[in-house]
Amino acid sequence: MPSAIAPAVKHPCFYASSRGKYGRIHLPVAPSCNIQCAYCRRDYDCPHEARPGVSAGVLSPAEACARLQKALEEMPHITVAAVAGPGDAFADPELTLETFELIRRKNADISLCVSSNGLSIKDYIPQLRDLNVGYVTITINAIDPAIGMRLYKWIETEGKVIGGVDAARILISRQLQAISLLKDAGITVKVNSVVVPGVNENHLLFLARKMGSLGVDLMNFIPLIPLPGTDMENMEPPGAEGIRRLRQKAASYVLQMHHCTRCRSDAAGPLTGSQRGVES
Repeated sequence: MPSAIAPAVKHPCFYASSRGKYGRIHLPVAPSCNIQCAYCRRDYDCPHEARPGVSAGVLSPAEACARLQKALEEMPHITVAAVAGPGDAFADPELTLETFELIRRKNADISLCVSSNGLSIKDYIPQLRDLNVGYVTITINAIDPAIGMRLYKWIETEGKVIGGVDAARILISRQLQAISLLKDAGITVKVNSVVVPGVNENHLLFLARKMGSLGVDLMNFIPLIPLPGTDMENMEPPGAEGIRRLRQKAASYVLQMHHCTRCRSDAAGPLTGSQRGVES
């Protein structure tokens, strides 16, 4: 049985006990992505949807730092600043790292967090550790390349675009390596997994067992959102009861998250999932 991660830490996403007390802000400085998932559609200037990949725009690192300072004045309960899109934080790593560097110059105590698909994060773990980035979320939907190739259309790495099973194999290998290195660096790791009926639903307990063996601190099963314009727009999302059972079974391997609100890439405030960041 996995042990619970330490309580009373002021990160409302990683710690359910902090959800009603503290807030977070997502700073949308990551404009592009180095993989294309079959279910994903990134949207800018989108005011109404509450889901990952949605942002009212993309900020420069300096603009993001200014937005954080304004948010802290208006919402002093914000304790976490994160880069969670709208693309991948390490497709353009210099933007993510510069944002964290600027924040650290003014906010030594705020917690820093970053979300990634894991393809390219490995090379930047020393910088994350030096900047005291304490929390990383990696989205991993499969550890079997035959399943992964149905979820990932292509990856871009070392100047090449790769598709099919080779893309899935490379991505999965990089993701698993990244988790091991992040844990070695003392960073708290959460894994998000999108649940896609008929594709990876029956594979996810194997994934959970692997994540537990790697020391992952928290796992979050996210139901598929069938988005128009994606390959999975006509697929049926999993029901709430199916997600509940999956979490119940996977809890034997790794602690489960039950309070995710699938928030935007520019969300700010408490975890309701719909807030946009304050205007800069």
